Amino acid sequence: MLRQRTLRTATRTTGVGLHTGARVELVLRPAPPDTGIVFHRTDLVPPVAIPASATQVGDTRLSSTLREGAATVSTVEHLMSALAGLGIDNLHVDVAGPEIPIMDGSAGPFVFLLQGAGIAEQAAPKRYLRIVAPVEVRDGDKWARFDPCDGFRLDFTIDFPHPVFGSENRHVVIDFAEHSYVREVARARTFGFMQDVEAMRAAGLGLGGSLQNAVVLDEVRVLNSEGLRYDNEFVRHKVLDAIGDLYLLGHPLIGQYTAYKSGHALNNALARALLARPDAARLVAFDAAADVPSAFYDWRVATA
Repeated sequence: MLRQRTLRTATRTTGVGLHTGARVELVLRPAPPDTGIVFHRTDLVPPVAIPASATQVGDTRLSSTLREGAATVSTVEHLMSALAGLGIDNLHVDVAGPEIPIMDGSAGPFVFLLQGAGIAEQAAPKRYLRIVAPVEVRDGDKWARFDPCDGFRLDFTIDFPHPVFGSENRHVVIDFAEHSYVREVARARTFGFMQDVEAMRAAGLGLGGSLQNAVVLDEVRVLNSEGLRYDNEFVRHKVLDAIGDLYLLGHPLIGQYTAYKSGHALNNALARALLARPDAARLVAFDAAADVPSAFYDWRVATA
């Protein structure tokens, strides 16, 4: 059977919050089977534990923020995406502040940190959430949808009125039966527009943003001197975010996610809609390796 996974040993890093601008220390610790991912605000007295759950999301303005009472942890999606991509089920995340550090704006540094700590299999079966019926949410012309699929496939389209995007860079399909999370998703960085900076900062957001942790565009071009990591880095980052947001369902998904202009709010609405439809998904485990969908069989996303 495929087993649950955690880290072999604890690991730590420090960084700056994208929206708060505050420097914060992050510690990732192994957790027992069936713990799930649990965030701990270690700077509070007493510390506050916040489960990584779609029902704990309290704010989706430009990031996904978990809330327990008055305690929050924001910008969890890149770390959650890395954990999903490496198949890590159980982890304690100690954060000495209100936001996960942005690192370079992608999930790549978290993948490096997690792989450096080592990944350990545990004596408990890995459980998957299999989509068995369509679920869809809409907000104006934006929409996101789950459909049954024997694997994990994401089909994402963005639409920004900017010359850099072009018609060929607005859409991507990532099928983990064929694609590697580490090579083809993890390094895609968050992005933003210079004309939005003033409004963001007036709202107390983006205070730690820079060309070192985001792709920034003016009216006509990318301002980062090194350019893009992928031709379609923008839409690949949207896929990266979606993987992290959907991992707040608590289990790897077996199914297809299709979205048009979706973001954190709509991703969370879709996750909650699925949880409200017990007929639309079921938890499954696999006794025989041959029964596991090829997207998950050898965890190529973790080792590529």
